[in-house]
Amino acid sequence: MQNLIRGWTVDGGVMSDDASERPDETVETVTPERLKERIDAGEDVFLLDVRNEDDYAEWHIDGGTVESVNYPYFELLDGIPESLQAALPDDRRITVLCAKGGSSEMVAESLEDAGYTVEHLERGMKGWARLYEYDELDTDGEATVAQYRRPSSGCLAYLVVSDGEAAVIDPLRAFAAEYVQDARALGADLVYAIDTHVHADHVSGIRTLADEGATPVLPAAADARGVEYDIDYETVEDGETLEIGDVAIEAIHTPGHTTGMTTYRVGDVHESRSDSVANQNAPRSGDVLFTGDGLFTESVARPDLEDPDAAADAARTLHASLHALIERFDDDTTVAPAHYSDAATPNADGTYTASLGTLVDTMDALSMDVASFVEYVVTDMPPRPANHESIISTNLGHTTLDDEEAFELELGPNNCAASEEAMTGD
Repeated sequence: MQNLIRGWTVDGGVMSDDASERPDETVETVTPERLKERIDAGEDVFLLDVRNEDDYAEWHIDGGTVESVNYPYFELLDGIPESLQAALPDDRRITVLCAKGGSSEMVAESLEDAGYTVEHLERGMKGWARLYEYDELDTDGEATVAQYRRPSSGCLAYLVVSDGEAAVIDPLRAFAAEYVQDARALGADLVYAIDTHVHADHVSGIRTLADEGATPVLPAAADARGVEYDIDYETVEDGETLEIGDVAIEAIHTPGHTTGMTTYRVGDVHESRSDSVANQNAPRSGDVLFTGDGLFTESVARPDLEDPDAAADAARTLHASLHALIERFDDDTTVAPAHYSDAATPNADGTYTASLGTLVDTMDALSMDVASFVEYVVTDMPPRPANHESIISTNLGHTTLDDEEAFELELGPNNCAASEEAMTGD
């Protein structure tokens, strides 16, 4: 099992801001990678987040052993007020963070002068958003399957490698180079870059990966939303397959989250070729379902991002799509979603997957009738992803952004699930 945490560097060094360029810097810093390691190890972490209240409410670092206090930087310009001093520990390390790393350094210096044990988060939340984790999944299939995780937003992507060829599913533009690098490390060329649907929370990397020789692929039903790319790309219909090495990637139209939402099943291509037509769609040991934003390990999709006025109808469609998957595939089929939330429980290796049978047994939403499901899904949905309309426009090819603009646009949580809480029973 491989595990990697990646951060971001520019020209061989970290991203700079006004504070990090000061030659008299003395306050201790912590990298996003090191802070994530502490949180994962269960260490007690105390965070002082000095961004404004709205930014903090929308998106902040959390964890079971993380204590976080928000106190906006502009309220600290004249020193550390008594109300904040009362909230700060004097026997623990305080990690100060802001958006980019400049304000947090100055606050950390003030705290250090006041006698606190303190550090600041290098590059702030922008640095945190550059973290990217990699793990290879344990499956019974012929392919090597790796899961990528972006802790800042919960976005998941996948690399599927077989016999010298590779495909990446739901790639993020910000990490396009990672997929190419990892495919090569596994002795494969990246053949396909595939999206499950038109994403609303991050800028897709399928067009960027075309520059590396990969063929961009969209579901035909997603293309029907009015995609306008200035490069060649392919579409797949329900039931069609793409082949890489010894495995087939089958498209299964599963609308509900969006009209184009498509699940991809990865299985042995040679078995499919030798089977009778009647048995080609039969589930097999080692099947992996890349369910995109349709089904997560802790929840189901929200149905309102494409057309808010049709959310109830989309929820009914989603119910039918999910039950079609449940009826077709065995309980031990692996479900690999495109996102996870704070409500999700990771596997022992840090990955977010689950067997289909486990989800059916534990997720209340999957046993509801249509009316109950619709009411449950459309009630109390979380806020929509930040900048979702601009991100959708970019992913449709209607808006053009440079890399930094695209990165800034997608900062924050994904909020693509119907609920911020786990939809599981006791």
